[in-house]
Amino acid sequence: MSRLAGKRIVLGITGSIAAYKAADLVSGLVKLGADVQVVMTREATEFIAPLTLQVLSRRPVASDLWKEGQGWQPGHIEIADSADLLLVAPATAHAIGCFAHGLAPDLLSSIYLATPAPVMIAPAMNGKMYDHPAVKENLLALRRRGHAIVDPAEGMLACGYAGVGKLAPVEEIIERITLIFC
Repeated sequence: MSRLAGKRIVLGITGSIAAYKAADLVSGLVKLGADVQVVMTREATEFIAPLTLQVLSRRPVASDLWKEGQGWQPGHIEIADSADLLLVAPATAHAIGCFAHGLAPDLLSSIYLATPAPVMIAPAMNGKMYDHPAVKENLLALRRRGHAIVDPAEGMLACGYAGVGKLAPVEEIIERITLIFC
C-alpha cells in the first residue's frame, strides 16, 4: 500500500512564480496514493492554469470563495473539514501574513482558518522579501502554532537575484509530508 493512500491533502497554491512546480507536487502526491484537492488563489492562476492541476489531481480545482460547492455546507468549510493536511506550496509573503494575522480575504485563507488538520507551509519569494522582519515574525507566529514550515532553498531566484527564497525541492516537501503520516 502506498505511503499516502487514502490521505486527503488540500494543496493551496499562491501567486508565486514557483506555482508551476505545483504540477510536479500534485503528480508526486497522487502517485503515492494521496487524494489531492487543489485550491488556488486568483494570483496563482496567473502563473499556472487550473486545468493542468485538475487533470493531474483528477479533481476540480477550487479557486473562488463566492462560487463554492453544490451542497448546503459552504465549500470552504467542506474542504477544511475533509483535509488530513493543508499544504500551502508555494506560499507568498501575502498568504503567510494573512494566515499569521487571521485574515480571510479569499478561499484559501478561509480554508486555513477553518481547518482542524495539520498545516505545512513552503514559502517561495524574493530573498529580500523572505528576509524582511515582518515575514520572519509571521513565520515565527505560524511555527508557534505548530505548523510545519519547509524552509526555502538558496539559489538563483526568478527575479535575477541569488539568495534564499526558492521553493524547497518537491521531493523534500513530499518527504516532509510522508513523515507527518508515519
